[in-house]
Amino acid sequence: MATKKIKKVETPIDERETFVSLQKTFADSELSVAEKLKTLYALQEADTAIDKIVQLRGELPAEVEVLEQELAALCGKKEHLEQMLVEYANSIEANKQNIIELDAQIGKYQAQLENIANSREYDSINKELENQGLLRQIAEKNINETRMATADRKDEIEMIEQKIEVKKNDLAAKREELENIIESTSAQEAKLQARRDECAAKIDARTMSAYDRIRASVHNHLAVASVYNGDSCGGCFNTITPQRLVDIASNSKLVICEHCGRIIVNPDFE
Repeated sequence: MATKKIKKVETPIDERETFVSLQKTFADSELSVAEKLKTLYALQEADTAIDKIVQLRGELPAEVEVLEQELAALCGKKEHLEQMLVEYANSIEANKQNIIELDAQIGKYQAQLENIANSREYDSINKELENQGLLRQIAEKNINETRMATADRKDEIEMIEQKIEVKKNDLAAKREELENIIESTSAQEAKLQARRDECAAKIDARTMSAYDRIRASVHNHLAVASVYNGDSCGGCFNTITPQRLVDIASNSKLVICEHCGRIIVNPDFE
């Protein structure tokens, strides 16, 4: 009777899992423990070198982004003000047309005054003339106020255009500076990224998840550190116990610093 092959069940990665469970499964890999530790160290070296290149850019990417946002906001405000000018112009034209129509009505009522039949009709026409005159005054007032508002908006647009010009110049300078840095380091960064990808491809998902968590949790993003000065963690510089030093030197076990949680490897890997 043929023996049924038992398929290994992969345990889902738990972001909260302890490093004890990681240590238990670390040796279960196509790579030897020593090779896996060496690959982790090479991965950390590549990431550290990439981090240094990113640091070279400093605050430039953020500054470029802020300038782009400020420039977009200014252009949006200018566009809004220009739309207001169009509406003001339409309002002035509408009021001018209204005055023409009111003048026509006023002329019509004034002509009727020459042929009135009685005082009642006279009072009625005069009332209409008064109403038309008031409407004409309102239209003229609207035109004057809109013209003043137009002048104010034009002044605002002129000020915004000056700010836009300054922001454009600043943005161009920052972009050029950033592009020069990127251009000077792009070949090196691409090479480092290729090395990083090669290392990451050799490491199982569970170990990579732990590595990424450690990098995200420490200030210098150093997840893998070698022994420092013969007896200390190269990440936090706390003393390592003799038994752990033996385990590290043997390259046969994943050792986690009990103080900072970094992976500690043999200094010979350097």
